[in-house]
Amino acid sequence: MVEKRGKNHEFFIDSAGLLDYHEGNLPDSRTRQSASKRNYILDSRSRPVKQADFKKFDYLLAMDKSIFRSLERMANSEAERKKIVMMTDFLTKHNYDEIPDPYYGGAQGFELVLDLLEDACEGFLEKINR
Repeated sequence: MVEKRGKNHEFFIDSAGLLDYHEGNLPDSRTRQSASKRNYILDSRSRPVKQADFKKFDYLLAMDKSIFRSLERMANSEAERKKIVMMTDFLTKHNYDEIPDPYYGGAQGFELVLDLLEDACEGFLEKINR
């Protein structure tokens, strides 16, 4: 979405998880399969959130409330806590308060997550580019 808007130079986007259990792994094959149908290439490797991320990034987007609370506990200041927001706060077409974990469901769960993320990312870009 950033690329389509010609704003690559304005953004540094990364993804991280809370646990280092999957560190270095590609995203789940079902996620990559669903994403490829939408012409997304998911080739980044998993990494855990680091304390430095609170200084490096303007926003830390949490997929669910548990992640949100964990990130809050990691933050060292109120300024760092203010960077943490729920991804679902930016939904414009869907009504969810968390991005569901599709891991134990079928393919439709991965499609739903992508639908929600596309909606939230569009909403997020609209909000920060006002």
